[in-house]
Amino acid sequence: MTGKFVIGLDYGTDSVRAVVVDTANGVTVGSSVFEYPRWKQGLYCDPASNRFRQHPLDYIEGMEHSVKEAMKGLPPEITKNIAGITVDTTGSTPVAVDRDGVPLSLKPGFEDDPDAMFVLWKDHTAVKEAAEINEISRSWGGIDYTKYEGGVYSSEWFWAKLLHVIRVNEKVRQTAFSWVEHCDWIPALLTGNTDPLKIKRSRCAAGHKAMWHPDFNGLPPEEFLVRLDPLLAGLRDRLFTETWTCEVSAGVISEEWSQRLGLPAGVMVGTGAFDAHLGALGGEIMPYHLVKVMGTSTCDMLVSPMDEIGDKLVSGICGQVEGSIIPGMLGLEAGQSAFGDVYAWFGKLLLWPVEEIISSMGWLDESVRERIRTETSDRIITDLSLKAALLPEEETALVALDWLNGRRTPFANQELKGAIAGLSLGSDAPRIFKSLVEATAFGSRMINDRFISEGVRIDGVIAIGGVARKNPWVMQIVSDVLNMPIRVASSDQTCALGSAMAASVMAGIHSDFETARKAMGGGFEKEYIPDPVKARKYDEIYIRYKKLGTFIEKELT
Repeated sequence: MTGKFVIGLDYGTDSVRAVVVDTANGVTVGSSVFEYPRWKQGLYCDPASNRFRQHPLDYIEGMEHSVKEAMKGLPPEITKNIAGITVDTTGSTPVAVDRDGVPLSLKPGFEDDPDAMFVLWKDHTAVKEAAEINEISRSWGGIDYTKYEGGVYSSEWFWAKLLHVIRVNEKVRQTAFSWVEHCDWIPALLTGNTDPLKIKRSRCAAGHKAMWHPDFNGLPPEEFLVRLDPLLAGLRDRLFTETWTCEVSAGVISEEWSQRLGLPAGVMVGTGAFDAHLGALGGEIMPYHLVKVMGTSTCDMLVSPMDEIGDKLVSGICGQVEGSIIPGMLGLEAGQSAFGDVYAWFGKLLLWPVEEIISSMGWLDESVRERIRTETSDRIITDLSLKAALLPEEETALVALDWLNGRRTPFANQELKGAIAGLSLGSDAPRIFKSLVEATAFGSRMINDRFISEGVRIDGVIAIGGVARKNPWVMQIVSDVLNMPIRVASSDQTCALGSAMAASVMAGIHSDFETARKAMGGGFEKEYIPDPVKARKYDEIYIRYKKLGTFIEKELT
């Protein structure tokens, strides 16, 4: 046992997880997962209007519970030697704050106002605002401030979200002093320094989602922002100019949070970053190896030495930022707005009679009804996968689009919708499910093709996340469609492990990320090898997928 341990705190879409990690070997000595109770109830959300908001109390309670549970039962020689903690979160997930950095939803009068909550990454209420940012960036006569964001700004990102909120909610607009990303607010809370003008802002979040770049002296200038909307006047001065990478300390844990979490005094708190970027660290990213974070959506991360790509503009992706993943390297991000969410949508669709009809059958005992609901829900994706895997390979009638939550890459467009073509009276649930899985694989291939077409090579693919570890059938299809081997990281908490690696460097235990990777990396549990026969077949279906996408985008949007 070594003398130094760190905590990685990973805020996902549905839950927060904490891991206590030995910095000498990457062994997780304690872990815990906490599901957000308000989110689980669907509070403050309206899926029909693409509104997804989260209450800061879910985050605060989740941190307190998960960290304390992860440390429960650990011997004193571990707890007293915890040296650092680093946080990753979803993003872009900003919130309106007052002058003291308190989210408005924690203040009287805003407790139940969705616009005072954190605006979750998957919230697409700002489609109109994103379109305006793109139009003005190209037409206003000055710099195109989207050029380091892949050339297209998304409704999933910082400026579009805050602009939408201040347009539709005058009370929030008049009360908010500034806006803070989730990954910046948690470290600020832990250190007791929530002053919006003093918070250490994440380079990862700012560069990929807020159009921050050194060439612009930070964020887009006042002139551009006011051209976008006069309501933005003065806000830039209440945001930030400088940003920091994840090996930089945001400060020392406050006495309050040291006591609340049961941590020793002096624990260092790292500058935060997004879950996918630190997940790439946990997945042992190397130059030109694409790390696919495969969960509800995907984030596809790639790093390159600065002297090889540098400021060469890569269009159609989700940004290129020096230091957003590994300090000193260029971090490039792409992704799909829905991946596992596509499967979850179809499962929920099929569960409708179970939820609505069986649940109302009074002649069934309530315990029996609940057992039917639970077992059906637990088995539906697994059983669909098993049945779909048995379908004849020559069946290629159905082609689907994976744009059920819009398209993130290539060229973000959140107004796009999904589709299924080729339906017949023989199109049963397993066949439709297979077409949806193939669609998500084709969406992955579109990302690879985008990088390659822009002159960025891909030497290997690494997969992390729930889908990668839980569904071998899906992963084999993705490997066949990409016609590339895919290695799956061993860790079941790769993003949290990546945060722990960052904490080890930030706390001075490891000198750099390469050293941390060699010491703490969990390795790989499996490798999927493409079937050349299936790969050729998928080449043909991929052409049809792209044709369907072109038709939907041109004719039905």
